[in-house]
Amino acid sequence: MTTVDSAYSRRRGDRFIQTIEWLAAIFVAIVTIDTFVSVLLRYFFAWQIPDSFDVGRMLLGILIFWGIAATSFRGTHITVDLVWSIVGPRWKRYIDVFATLVLLFVIAVHTLTLVDKVVSTYHDNVETFDLHLPIWPFFAVAWLGDFAAVLLIAVRTYRLIFHPEMLTEFKKQPVE
Repeated sequence: MTTVDSAYSRRRGDRFIQTIEWLAAIFVAIVTIDTFVSVLLRYFFAWQIPDSFDVGRMLLGILIFWGIAATSFRGTHITVDLVWSIVGPRWKRYIDVFATLVLLFVIAVHTLTLVDKVVSTYHDNVETFDLHLPIWPFFAVAWLGDFAAVLLIAVRTYRLIFHPEMLTEFKKQPVE
């Protein structure tokens, strides 16, 4: 592969990653707007949107799974760096690779088990209480977020092992 091909595939990969992050941000905005409007209507007009609790709860689940995708790639999720901070650069890389592989395994297993939940919710015809909206599409969108997390963690693992310089822009900045 030439350097031009490599740069092109890197840009495509970065665009994919940015798309996932934008989707996570959009879900944050949707949950925020839903919560804000629901509170305003309930407080000022003593009225609530039908199924607002159920839809809000499912949107929050979607947000969590898409957020996992975004934070897992960047490595900005909660970490405990006690051992990592006292070892040398070589061992730091080993720890990072090991931790990322464990995360990839856990999220991949979770994604596989979540497929069963989406399918069973579809076959059981589970609906919301007021509007009788099917619940499975919400679960499917959440599953897509989980699947995106697997893809992004796999990309992170690949870059961490073979191209660690590609992750330098995402490293944590020390607090001054």
